[in-house]
Amino acid sequence: MMSDEAKKRIQIVLALAIVVAGVRAGYILYQRHQDYLAAQKQAEAKNAGYSNADYYVSPKKLYPFDLKSAEQLTQQPVWVKEGYRYTYYRYVPVVKSVDFAHEAGLLGPIERLEIKDVMAVAAPGGRKQVVATFEKDEHSYAVPIGFEAQGQYKIYSDEMFYVEDPHELYKHWPADVWQAVAQHEVKPGMNELQVDFAVGMGTLDAGSSSSDRVLRYSNGEKPLVVTYRDGKAAEIKPGT
Repeated sequence: MMSDEAKKRIQIVLALAIVVAGVRAGYILYQRHQDYLAAQKQAEAKNAGYSNADYYVSPKKLYPFDLKSAEQLTQQPVWVKEGYRYTYYRYVPVVKSVDFAHEAGLLGPIERLEIKDVMAVAAPGGRKQVVATFEKDEHSYAVPIGFEAQGQYKIYSDEMFYVEDPHELYKHWPADVWQAVAQHEVKPGMNELQVDFAVGMGTLDAGSSSSDRVLRYSNGEKPLVVTYRDGKAAEIKPGT
């Protein structure tokens, strides 16, 4: 016959399982709601007759909430959303170890990756890092895509990667824009997203105004300063 103590332990385990399931379900519902709101905004933009077709693009998301669901990243290529933002590290597959002590580089603008595996590994600071592994120039690397703490996961790969080819998502862009993106160049008339695709993440200058938005781009150690007027690049000059 089961003791009272054993019954209490089972009840605690079941209660924890219910809480975890509830948190995961709540997170997924929240993300779905955010996508619904985004779709509504796109519909409103279309009804308002906005000429910028970028408003109508809704990139697919995977909503990973644990390691198993994050394995969806291995089922198709991914493309980096913000170049020169995310640091990657050398990965040793034999021992499944990531060398967090030495940075190997930064992921480039819309860089295409083939994710080989997703796992949680020990990292400085105590809590485990969730990493996605990939190969580049015949070496293995890992990039953090989230973390694990007390059995709970926070995975932000949807903010990091496109899981659909950006060339297809934004196929309405003119050929000369895509040529500039491929050559990592910024040309007058490009919008902020197009410039992001070409030279990576930018930071808003403190001296920006409502009429002139000034962004600074590290551009892989080739800094640029771009001034936007009416949402288009108007001035492009070297940065420091």
